[in-house]
Amino acid sequence: MDLNLLLQQLGDDRPGRLPPVEKWQPELSGDMDMEIRKDGSWWHEGAPIKREKLVRLFASILRKEGEEYFLLTPVEKWRIRVEDRPLLITMLERRGDIISMVTATGDLLELGPQHPLVMSVLDGTLLAEVHVRQELWARLSRNAWYDLLELAEETADGKVVVRSAGASFVLS
Repeated sequence: MDLNLLLQQLGDDRPGRLPPVEKWQPELSGDMDMEIRKDGSWWHEGAPIKREKLVRLFASILRKEGEEYFLLTPVEKWRIRVEDRPLLITMLERRGDIISMVTATGDLLELGPQHPLVMSVLDGTLLAEVHVRQELWARLSRNAWYDLLELAEETADGKVVVRSAGASFVLS
């Protein structure tokens, strides 16, 4: 994948705008030695990618098909490995009745019907994840999880829930 060509195709001054990867249908170009680890770090050829701007660019062209993940351009499609979820929520805050969340790769979302929270198991531990876009989900970082717990309440039937944008999500 030619990074300069990719930057030229997508531009690197597109705050808040994501490329329309759902519309792109290139043939598989092959496997790329890239991995997103369960801690949210991105690795290429065995070394961490340290340039945040590059990670954000890759995250913007990420698509899931079935159980596989790909980086796409209009003319290329590279399969990559993802240990768990490809995105990681690092911060959140409540403003009125809405909980806003930010991923490590710059996605901004509001917890609610469009971005629901579900609990799932990873390595025997129940963890929260939030739908970000298309088939992409984000785990909550440990700090974000603790921040979310501070916003939670216990219901009369003993469930721990968090409410945002008119929706309730069970955390227990």
